Amino acid sequence: MKVLTLAFLFLTVLPTYITSAISPDLFNEASKSIIETDTLKISPVTIPELKGSFKFDGLVDDPCWDNLSSLPLVMHIPTFGIQPSENSEVFICHDNVYVYVAGRFFDKEASKINVASRMRDNIGPQEDGFIVIFDTFNDHENAVGFRTNAGGVRQDFTISSDGTESFPWNDTWNTFWDVKSTRDDKGWYTEMRIPLSSLRFQEKHGKVIMGFSCNRFIPRKFEIDVYPAIQRKWGFWSFIKPSQSQQVNFEGVHSKKPFYIAPYIAGGVNQESRLNDANTGYNFHNVPKMAAGLDVKYGITSNLTADLTINTDFAQVESDNAQVNLTRFSLFFPEKRMFFQERASNFAFAFDDMNTLFYSRQIGLHEGSPVPIISGVRLVGRAGPWDIGLLDMQTQAFKSVEKDGVNLPSENSGVIRLRRQVINKNSYVGAILTSRLGDNGTYNEVLGVDGIIRVFGDDYLDVKYAQSFDEKYQNKAISPEASRIWFDWQRRNEKGLGYDFFYSRAGARFEPDLGFEFRQNYYTLGTKLKYGWIPGESSIISTHSLLINARKWIDIGTNITQSSLVELGYNLGFKTGTGAFINLSHAYENLPDTFHLSNDRVIAYIKPGNYAYNFVSVNLYTPPTKSVSLGILSNFGQYYDGNQFTIGLTSTFKFGAFLSLDPSIEYDMIRFPSRNQSFTGRIAGIRALVMLSNKLSVSSLVQYSNIAHGIVTNLRLRYNPKEGNDFYLVFNEGRNIELNREFPVLNPVANRSILIKYTYTFIL
Repeated sequence: MKVLTLAFLFLTVLPTYITSAISPDLFNEASKSIIETDTLKISPVTIPELKGSFKFDGLVDDPCWDNLSSLPLVMHIPTFGIQPSENSEVFICHDNVYVYVAGRFFDKEASKINVASRMRDNIGPQEDGFIVIFDTFNDHENAVGFRTNAGGVRQDFTISSDGTESFPWNDTWNTFWDVKSTRDDKGWYTEMRIPLSSLRFQEKHGKVIMGFSCNRFIPRKFEIDVYPAIQRKWGFWSFIKPSQSQQVNFEGVHSKKPFYIAPYIAGGVNQESRLNDANTGYNFHNVPKMAAGLDVKYGITSNLTADLTINTDFAQVESDNAQVNLTRFSLFFPEKRMFFQERASNFAFAFDDMNTLFYSRQIGLHEGSPVPIISGVRLVGRAGPWDIGLLDMQTQAFKSVEKDGVNLPSENSGVIRLRRQVINKNSYVGAILTSRLGDNGTYNEVLGVDGIIRVFGDDYLDVKYAQSFDEKYQNKAISPEASRIWFDWQRRNEKGLGYDFFYSRAGARFEPDLGFEFRQNYYTLGTKLKYGWIPGESSIISTHSLLINARKWIDIGTNITQSSLVELGYNLGFKTGTGAFINLSHAYENLPDTFHLSNDRVIAYIKPGNYAYNFVSVNLYTPPTKSVSLGILSNFGQYYDGNQFTIGLTSTFKFGAFLSLDPSIEYDMIRFPSRNQSFTGRIAGIRALVMLSNKLSVSSLVQYSNIAHGIVTNLRLRYNPKEGNDFYLVFNEGRNIELNREFPVLNPVANRSILIKYTYTFIL
């Protein structure tokens, strides 16, 4: 145990020593014989240097572009491999400062080119767009993307896990780059200027090999044209898969080490409704807030970047979406804080469902409330064939102001993740160490090793092992009770037969404090079988598939089934973008404890026992490319010893490039006739976005939940004159409803805050 702790602290405090000790040449020589056995040989395409100069204006009319060969785009959807319906000319070149990408997107009906956004990172499926993707380390799994529309809006994002996740990109990540777009009666045009300092890559003697792909989207035709000719057999997101990108060669390029210093100042006031000393009523407590902090980004080597944060503040991050929890497990919320975003895939160590060894929301948050962060350092990148992720953050002691509040000690949280390619370009082995150390003597550490091997074709074997060490148990090394095992064999294919066979086991004392776990002390067996069809050009159907999913969770101590689930599903998608999914499910639950459907008041509960029930799920959606789109999700049927009806509606209303409204509602009705009990859950929300210009926007999110007995409002004004220069005005308010549900009677306003924050980035 002490060895693990000392190793973690040593690696955390001395990241520069680690990187200098790693010799890329040594690793390249060691892996040369392995990598060269890869049978898939793709000759890189050389990206030319910029000849002459051009005016960066988005017109794409300078002679330098005509001296380049345009990239041959082919149709990806609705019909793969045929000639695109509209002509496109895409050019790429570079100098020693920037990578330049330009596009001429001709359109026979140019008046129908749609621009539906003016706000950064908010390009939607309703508008004509263009995306370029760089697999900068040529690892065939991770990439960064740059997207724009005919109005010149910027959106940047990261891709992880080779695009295999349900929504595989993360647009919370931002970097420095520029774009300008124009349009006329023949089409629209764009010029991108991406600094080399914004791309992390490995350079050897002035030569760099990356993966590259690009695509054009024409929303009124629901058409994606792509380069290179990427097949559709891996599902809808096939066109962004890093493993299918074209290898490109940059010569005479030298990586620029980024060095950004971004101080911020913030001020405002928090108001909280607190019970008075006599417990007879509530008073407002005004807590002024004045803060200053600093973020630093520094390139330690050409492809290894460190981020330092001091007195971190995430007040400008938008609120989480409210959810109704009808399960007996915790809810999972996505990470939205910028500091954790860049190359977040370096830290990934996921098991089944959403179980993972590292869940960054365990740092600086407690049940949704912010825990003050004193400082932190984050190191990501690559050295030789090794992907490196290092994170260390120190939080202050935290005391909740709630009536049933908790006291948390000051804690140090750290992660070290190493991963490298072996055997072939799609196979990896790695290790991870997570650590949480409290100043009160508590500790929790987890050591894990993993490997993912591309066996043949689209078949992959994924194996993981993790062991936790905690002061509560004094765990020994290689202890089954404190370990986690994952074994998964899957065929990643959406065309024809696909399958997934998996086994997992987690002991009763396996507790990853920096991770996320739904269950303890169980093993699970499961299989997924899928068969997909992609019809030809003459069909109105884009794709359809049949899915069978079966799995069982079994208690290790008693060998009794905890839960099981069997599903039969059918998915249908039309070339217009309309689609439907229907799922028939049989569930079994062995409930060990009473399960309450409300945390505030016992409205309904389910007694311990065995329950088998059946239900149906239906998902319908209209084309997301229209100015008005609608999604309907419904579950109905049995629910434990009662019945359930759930319906959720999501919608989008676009009013040009000025206003976007996204109202949503969810209604859950649970009835237990034999016990004369019921539960009703209602959530309603509306997200509004007013885009006054490409630099100024106002966004708001108002949510109502009868479960939380309240209405939450989040309002953000953002002025972003240039990248790294941000002014935020943020207003948050939580209002109580049903004031008489407690005594003394609650105040209408539970909490309220207003904050002004300004950040300016110095580029050195």
